[in-house]
Amino acid sequence: MRAIGATEFGGPEKLQVLDLPEPHPGPAQVRIRVHAATVNPTDSGLRSGRYRDRHADQSGPFIPGADAAGVVDEVGDGSRWQVGDRVAAIVVPYRPAGGAYVDELVVPDASVLRLPDDVDFPAGSTFLMNALTARLLLDELGLSRGQVLAVTGAAGAFGGYVVQMAKADGLRVVADAAEKDEELVSTLGADHVVRRGDDVAERIREVVPDGVDGLVDGSVQADLLVPAVKDGGVIGSVRGWSGALERGITARPVLVYDSAERADLIQGLEEQLARGVYTLRVAQLLPAEQAEQAHRKLEAGGIRGRLVLDFS
Repeated sequence: MRAIGATEFGGPEKLQVLDLPEPHPGPAQVRIRVHAATVNPTDSGLRSGRYRDRHADQSGPFIPGADAAGVVDEVGDGSRWQVGDRVAAIVVPYRPAGGAYVDELVVPDASVLRLPDDVDFPAGSTFLMNALTARLLLDELGLSRGQVLAVTGAAGAFGGYVVQMAKADGLRVVADAAEKDEELVSTLGADHVVRRGDDVAERIREVVPDGVDGLVDGSVQADLLVPAVKDGGVIGSVRGWSGALERGITARPVLVYDSAERADLIQGLEEQLARGVYTLRVAQLLPAEQAEQAHRKLEAGGIRGRLVLDFS
């Protein structure tokens, strides 16, 4: 079986085509013939060794990838899926079997959603990991309809899903964007778009003088954002929180891989995807063998949407 991974941690040049044994599903598992795998920032972190402590007692190879889409081609005993189903899956890349950069991917039933007929595999592969992260963060913030949420990094894939999900939840959304991305962020549904920069908290306060009820820090601006949040407000973060807090503000970090088998949340996202709640954005589709180039593009920054590897 073809896989893309690294036998040692390092730069993008460490990625190579590997030949691994073909996996088979166990009970309540499904095997997916992967057609597309998304390139996420966590992938470059895995490859570089940033998360090497999560590979305890593993000697490699290290296979990145948290998102995949394809067709079910084998099911384990008791699986709720059928051969031929078009699906997307979230993958925990730190497990011994590795991540999604493979031709054949085995995951738990609960980590899979059905793709709508009008969503192709590259677009479908960009959805689940980031959308599930957004769902977890918004649930953790616990805001009510009509309250105000600020979102940074709204032009990115994750931030865009937060904006659209928050609007579906009935929240008022203030999002930041670079000048070139303001129209994009507006089309995603943000009620107010403010210019990105070191003074972003001040710009948010101009729109919401009392401060926002909650904030999702998609661009990891940390301390710069605290002044934008009202007394007793809450900040959600995808990379932990080490900044200073004040005025009764709390930080709520989440790790999506802890919830990769939250079938209740994943089925809810499946229903919303089928209703067209979300805008799926593929920045570029590259052959799987060009994973090194994809990682270089990702690390260079400025990507809007997601780079996707073609395994078809």
